[in-house]
Amino acid sequence: MPNTATLQREAAVNVYRSVEQGLKETGAETCGLMFIHCAGNSQPEQQVRTHLEQTSGTAFQVWKDGATQAIAVLLPGLSLDEVHYEGLRIKHELQETVPGADPQITLASFPEGERPSKATIQHMAESSKLIDSSEIHIYTLDNTADEPERILIVDNDPTVREFLQLRLKMQGYETYEAVDGLAALELIEKVTPDLVLTELNLYGIDGLPFIHHIQNLEMEQPPKIVVLTEQRVEQTISQCFRSGVDDYMTKPFSPVELDARIRRCLH
Repeated sequence: MPNTATLQREAAVNVYRSVEQGLKETGAETCGLMFIHCAGNSQPEQQVRTHLEQTSGTAFQVWKDGATQAIAVLLPGLSLDEVHYEGLRIKHELQETVPGADPQITLASFPEGERPSKATIQHMAESSKLIDSSEIHIYTLDNTADEPERILIVDNDPTVREFLQLRLKMQGYETYEAVDGLAALELIEKVTPDLVLTELNLYGIDGLPFIHHIQNLEMEQPPKIVVLTEQRVEQTISQCFRSGVDDYMTKPFSPVELDARIRRCLH
């Protein structure tokens, strides 16, 4: 019998496939898509459906994504401005009627001839779970059209790696991960990342020796190095900067601040 995690993955794939099919069935017209994720375990799917039935003048479809717990809403015929306005109304409605909902919304409108892949739809769903609830995130395909910058995440904590992968993918980066310094050095030579985001406490080879090895690899363009670590000793921080790292952050960290620092390093 499939376990719970397997069933959730299968259900999620079916939702993304349903959304993809729904987008195709709208034909050539512009189509809006929105993912809503609320705080807590209870996602107010019925409230969203009722609100749209009472206020929306257009046909719509609603699904529940079992993997991200987000609510998917398909809004055929709506331009980006119209989807954004609908998102604001739903956000206000949920804030008024569902205590503690704190809605996080990612939305987009796809013009005729541009339909997102299932992977892009999944990406939108994941982004709704990670964004700041203070603003509505407008998702565009333009970000994925260019070749993405590559980031290697090096950390022995799987939870940290998973969170950073999702967060950075949401920003449009291509990500790789390594559990220790030796695995990371092998990957750097294979995938030539633009940036290495690394913990200092690693198995095998760690800290300053690891950074030194990166900088001495025979590469045309060595990667930027951002340290994200539990080590707060000033002497260690100073040694890292003297060794040439581009930035240094300590855990726990602000995801928004990390986004900004990575952008600053890469551009």
